[in-house]
Amino acid sequence: MMLSAYSQASTRTETPREMEYRLFGQVTRALMHAASVDPSDVKTRIDALDWNRRLWSVLATDCADPSNQLNNPVRAQIISLSLFVGRHSSAVMRGEEGFEPLIDINRAVMQGLAPQGGQQAA
Repeated sequence: MMLSAYSQASTRTETPREMEYRLFGQVTRALMHAASVDPSDVKTRIDALDWNRRLWSVLATDCADPSNQLNNPVRAQIISLSLFVGRHSSAVMRGEEGFEPLIDINRAVMQGLAPQGGQQAA
């Protein structure tokens, strides 16, 4: 029984693209939840914004690596989006902006990462 469970788990491994899609889904759901809570729930809001900012920071760092195989225009766009996410997240933390642009950006990325079969974005 144990061997069977292990075999099933090993055949269900995710591709990097699937993993990115799943991670974006988790982060986007956290942003959506944070947008719906009372503004006094600072911890929930900051945690979601920080998680999203860290995700985009990792993407930008990866795109800045010369060995990254994405073409230069796409890499530059991801880095630019990461910079926007950082600035906009700070504005959301200060109460000057809302969560929607961050959620919209993540959903757009998820649409690009979605497997052929039409999984729904968060």
